[in-house]
Amino acid sequence: MQGFGVHTSMWTMNWDRAGAEKAIAGAVQYEMDFIEIALLNAPAVDARHTRELLEKNKLRAVCSLGLPEHAWASVRPDAAIEHLKIAIEKTAEMSAEALSGVIFGGIGERTGVPPTQGEYDNIAKVLDAAAKHAKKHGIQLGVEAVNRYENHLINSAQQAVDMVERVGADNIFVHLDTYHMNIEEKGAANGILIARDHLKYIHLSESDRGTPGYGNIPWDAIYVALAAIGFKGGLAMESFINMPAEVAYGLAVWRPVARDMEEVMGRGLPFLRNKAEQYGLI
Repeated sequence: MQGFGVHTSMWTMNWDRAGAEKAIAGAVQYEMDFIEIALLNAPAVDARHTRELLEKNKLRAVCSLGLPEHAWASVRPDAAIEHLKIAIEKTAEMSAEALSGVIFGGIGERTGVPPTQGEYDNIAKVLDAAAKHAKKHGIQLGVEAVNRYENHLINSAQQAVDMVERVGADNIFVHLDTYHMNIEEKGAANGILIARDHLKYIHLSESDRGTPGYGNIPWDAIYVALAAIGFKGGLAMESFINMPAEVAYGLAVWRPVARDMEEVMGRGLPFLRNKAEQYGLI
């Protein structure tokens, strides 16, 4: 998962044949090392078509998702396991390297009270089964810590580390996100230092989810910390330009976060790449 990538929400959140062709062409145009494919409907994805596009363009891929309500791991562990197994198999069929994101719950899942031990026990059961299935298919699994407004279960780097260490599989890792860290960590760099032994993937997202470099994220602190731990994983720019209503609701995105794709890719991407080069990460 090394290199610089971009979340395919830059072009589409609908991973059908047309969406795949549009996003992969866009990623190639901007010379990305990999793309992150949102698996909102894994069974419907034409995996062979995507694999052929990726191979033709010499582009690598990672997949990501949040669990739908009928398969929330904290309350419906068996359904969550089955959902993740399908997503893992589809990830492998596309020749992607990992399945990451909110694989432990839903985007917008909140009970209104602190997490219970029972919820965490169910999540650990799900991730243990998912990791074993993923290993059979050569896939890594990432646990993304997301902010308290999107999910009540794993919000901080330490919570992600605790769950990864509890599961104990060698193919499960921590996935951080600068947008969420800006809300949850006591200093964004501290989250990176806490997760250093398990961190393999990070979303580079601005404080308003818009154009990187035009918000409040302390980018120098982020990159200094990544350089300090010798980070060798995936750097993925994430900005939500194309949001279906159901995803926008879970993320609480109520207005445009940037003018258009060209603004984010034309200004934000060079900013992030220059920072990464400055700190010796690429």
